[in-house]
Amino acid sequence: MRFTIATLLALATVAFAQIKPNVAGSANVGSGDASQFITGGCVADADCSSACCANASGVGVCSAEAAAFQNGKNGCGFADPNAAATIAAAKAQVAKQGFKRVARDC
Repeated sequence: MRFTIATLLALATVAFAQIKPNVAGSANVGSGDASQFITGGCVADADCSSACCANASGVGVCSAEAAAFQNGKNGCGFADPNAAATIAAAKAQVAKQGFKRVARDC
């Protein structure tokens, strides 16, 4: 297989891409009730429906356990040392989006 420099640069860019939480789940950050979906932000495993808050370069991202080490993530069990600031930023994002957290009767 023949690689061009452009192909190699594209692959390197993808390999070093930083994982970022999906902001659509901002209302669930710090909830501790397992309501956060995979790819949503988290401050601890208890936030995630998958029970896996993976460390993605110092940011928590809910992940499937099988994918906890993919794309630069460092495994489940992330406990955000800046949880209060992360939760405050998530609440600000929710206000910006105009979303409200709705209690579920499941």
